[in-house]
Amino acid sequence: MTHAMLKGSNVPLATTTVRAVLRWAPGQGVPDVDASALLIGADGRVRSDEDFVFYNQPRHPSSKVWRLGKKRVAEGLTDTIQTDLAGVEPDVTQIYLVASADDVTFDRVQSLRILLYDATVADGEPLAYFDVRPTTGEETALICGELYRRGDGWKFRALGEGYSNGLQGLATDYGISVDESDGLADGPEEASEIGATAIVPAPPAPTQHASELSSQPLPPEQPAGVPTQPAYGYPQQPAAVATVQPSYGYPHPTSPPAYGYPQATATAPDPEFRLPPQGPQFIGR
Repeated sequence: MTHAMLKGSNVPLATTTVRAVLRWAPGQGVPDVDASALLIGADGRVRSDEDFVFYNQPRHPSSKVWRLGKKRVAEGLTDTIQTDLAGVEPDVTQIYLVASADDVTFDRVQSLRILLYDATVADGEPLAYFDVRPTTGEETALICGELYRRGDGWKFRALGEGYSNGLQGLATDYGISVDESDGLADGPEEASEIGATAIVPAPPAPTQHASELSSQPLPPEQPAGVPTQPAYGYPQQPAAVATVQPSYGYPHPTSPPAYGYPQATATAPDPEFRLPPQGPQFIGR
């Protein structure tokens, strides 16, 4: 028989191997929900950080409480905590079953329900279920219910207690020492079993200090790519011929002379050449 539970009600458990399933309806804008468990001692707090079973610590050291992970079923998405109550240490008096959403409020989570099954029965009907409804809608973590000792047995109580500061705030209230190495501040690190892919950031490019840069040789100089321009009034030389430009006012040895200078002759002067007779103006008196 399946018990439909109201907030604050409880039901005895005839089995000691319990599978607690969180189930919710997927949809656009619906956050991913994570199941976790806190093992509480007689003083109302955890005995150590190892008493916190969650996505980055999915199994208790005793191996009696562990997280099975997420699945897609016909009714929606699930995340599951399983417990072997018969093997839980005697100084553990309660086990809180928690739902959390990473920085998203539970007013966006539709049809959130916790269901308890006898894990020894395959495909059995749930022993009990509780529809979890946030009180304000601003909660980012919820204690959905608790497994607790009563005499020689265990019971389940429906709670629905909310926290607006997320799984990190809830864990801190019960004695968990939260730091960055726990992974709570950054959210889940694992890939979901329902098709999500873990994103691994690319490693940062290596950096060099100024002292390392200054000790490295400079790269060889590269030609500027701009050819040397000839002086004004002289023709452009072929690119393959490297010649020295003559001084201004003198003819180029392989090109026509500059303006105002006669063409150089290629042969020796005529030995019969004579100056013309001088006129009387050049005769001395």
